Amino acid sequence: MRTVIRFSRLNFERGTGGPFAAGVFERDTGKLVVIGVNRVTPLGCSSAHAEVVTLSVAQQMLGTWDLGGPGMPAYQLVVNWRPCAMCYGAVIWSGIRSLVIAGSGEDVERVTGFDEGPMPADWIGELTKRGITVQDGLLREEAMTVFRAFRDSGAVVYNARKG
Repeated sequence: MRTVIRFSRLNFERGTGGPFAAGVFERDTGKLVVIGVNRVTPLGCSSAHAEVVTLSVAQQMLGTWDLGGPGMPAYQLVVNWRPCAMCYGAVIWSGIRSLVIAGSGEDVERVTGFDEGPMPADWIGELTKRGITVQDGLLREEAMTVFRAFRDSGAVVYNARKG
């Protein structure tokens, strides 16, 4: 998680995207597959969120659309905050076996002004029903420090309809 948080900070500080990053790891060994970052503004692509970018690159690198396919290790997605509504769907369809997040709730929306979209009330339960475990709260304050720095930087908050 610390590496993911570091990349989230570097991404907005270098002007290469928003303050979000994600990594795909082998859950049981901790082996890194790929770290990806948000690329919405530089690519002009609303779906280039960190989770979508990271899962897509991992699938390309591993040669599969299903990261939970037969004979594969259990893959884990590590993200510096709870997925938005779009990325939530990407998590479900990706095949990953676990999701680790720095935090959840509306703190990021309140601090940064991003609109993360409507999430199911029991979003963790819905993931669990699909065989995806969730760990919430890993290095939460470190992640929030980056979001506060993003807010204070004056960088673009890309909400197509402003919430």
